[in-house]
Amino acid sequence: MALVDYGIVLVYLLGMIIVGLYFQRRASSNIDSYFLGKRTIPWWALGASGMASNLDISGTMINTAFVFALGASGFFIEIRGGVTLIMAFLMIFQGKWNRRALVMTLAEWMHFRFGKGKQGDVARLIAAISIITVTIAMITYFAIGSGKFVGEFLGIPAFWGLSSQFWAATLMIALAMIYTVASGLYGVIWTDVFQGVLIFGTILYICGLAFFSFNLPDLFQVSVPLREGGFMALNTTKDAWTSILPSWNLNLPEQSAYSIYNLFGIAILFYLLKVTIEGSGGTSQYMIQRFFASRSDRESGLLSLFWTFLLAFRWPFIAAIATMGVVFGTQQGVIQDPETVLPVVINQLVPVGIKGFLIAGLMAAAMSTFDSTVNAGAAYWVKDIYQTYINPKASEKLLMRHSRWASVAIVLLGLGFMLLINNINEIWGWITSSLGAGLLIPTMLRWYWWRMNGYGFAWGTLAGMVAAVLQRLFLPAIPEYYAFGIATSFSLIGVLLGTLFSEPTDEATLLEFYKRTRPFGFWKPVREKLEASKLEEINKENRRDIWSTFMAVPWQVVLFLTGMTIILKRWDEFAWLSLILVALSAGLYFNWFRHLSSEVRVD
Repeated sequence: MALVDYGIVLVYLLGMIIVGLYFQRRASSNIDSYFLGKRTIPWWALGASGMASNLDISGTMINTAFVFALGASGFFIEIRGGVTLIMAFLMIFQGKWNRRALVMTLAEWMHFRFGKGKQGDVARLIAAISIITVTIAMITYFAIGSGKFVGEFLGIPAFWGLSSQFWAATLMIALAMIYTVASGLYGVIWTDVFQGVLIFGTILYICGLAFFSFNLPDLFQVSVPLREGGFMALNTTKDAWTSILPSWNLNLPEQSAYSIYNLFGIAILFYLLKVTIEGSGGTSQYMIQRFFASRSDRESGLLSLFWTFLLAFRWPFIAAIATMGVVFGTQQGVIQDPETVLPVVINQLVPVGIKGFLIAGLMAAAMSTFDSTVNAGAAYWVKDIYQTYINPKASEKLLMRHSRWASVAIVLLGLGFMLLINNINEIWGWITSSLGAGLLIPTMLRWYWWRMNGYGFAWGTLAGMVAAVLQRLFLPAIPEYYAFGIATSFSLIGVLLGTLFSEPTDEATLLEFYKRTRPFGFWKPVREKLEASKLEEINKENRRDIWSTFMAVPWQVVLFLTGMTIILKRWDEFAWLSLILVALSAGLYFNWFRHLSSEVRVD
């Protein structure tokens, strides 16, 4: 980078720290302020922050790698997590269901669902431990991606036997920790909003540059990684690479690390199944924290809609970077490592000055994801373990101290595990299809099956997590759908055994949960205790939500793909995708959006 680029990045970093520290006093009064912003943060800020948090460097690098190597159809691999398809479920019903609990964390929610007796305590403790574990894994994932990216530009040397990527990630994380530890969710949200503006400007510039200045040749080469190390160049065509219609089979060479996606149709169906289970059960960590912090059912829906709309611009950006990478390869030799396409394109094709803004924008994306994850993860230690089971009489001052200590500890553990992982896709695939999969079944069933109790959740979660760790140790190279099957199968067995061999949750707790949350599913023994007029009101809401979800999932996919077709200049596909998008948008307006104002507010 030129001196002016370094200057721009330095000004950005100082600005982030100043904005974060500005909110220190407001966030330090108690843990409700620190982790939820006292539920006074406006919906548009929560939505913009969510977009910034989802647009991380690691995810952008791996998503760009798939589109570069496989063409536009590489989008469909990231239905597993990178498309963030869970937003459709949060937008329609999961966001408001979670908000109605009026809790700080998903673990605290267990007391709302299973009561404050022994089974509720067990579920809460296991939930806290499992989510902290996933948070540490996510920090590792973010560190690998940001280390690869920042290390490319800052030229940080390796020393003390540790790689330049490790020290680059450490630098990024240390800077983000300053305002995250100081100002909690206030600092996270408002720095994310500021960073979101920078990210959005970055996206618009790159998309414009790719659209007007880079044209794909009819024939060109891409590259895929090999299982045993190294890379292989493959020939492809412009029509095949830009088509968003996925093939049932990919026919990649068996020695390629991406050959696990050769049964492409089956892989897509598997990812859709996974997302349906995941979306139906909700989410945890920083994503659900936004909904716990929202002020009403209506604002939960609005923040989700705004979040999803802003997130749609990520995919044209990814398509633009991949296009520029392909064109660069035709001139200078194909880029070998698909995971380095993003930094190589910025380094080689973006002019001085603009490069500084672009790097600052992508550093903003990395830091916004990191700060949200750390703040949400620390809440589980403070609220659900320390205050609940270790020191219930702890003062607010002591709880605030633990909030900051927990943030630092989670980060140090995540950085440590970074030394054991080879690439971004390796850790991301394990998180989404194995470790995270161990939580899916108990997380889903808690909403829809009245008989499930706290012991079922605890045993299901433990069984799934243990199965995921054992799979990683002894079967690390199996396809993702096998890993998913192992984790979810053990988890389901744990849920059934834990539930059926113990007493149900007490009737009063179930009734209070159902009346406030109003979920659909198998709740007949509880529903029988409600008045007919109340049941009709709940049934009407449930029917709208179910139909709206069937529209929202394809609406989100089509929204993201439509933007990509503009950058790829596939006007034939753009035309019919636009028609589908208009039809789905109209359906969502009449069946969901116009009913937001009548949703019940729970205070």
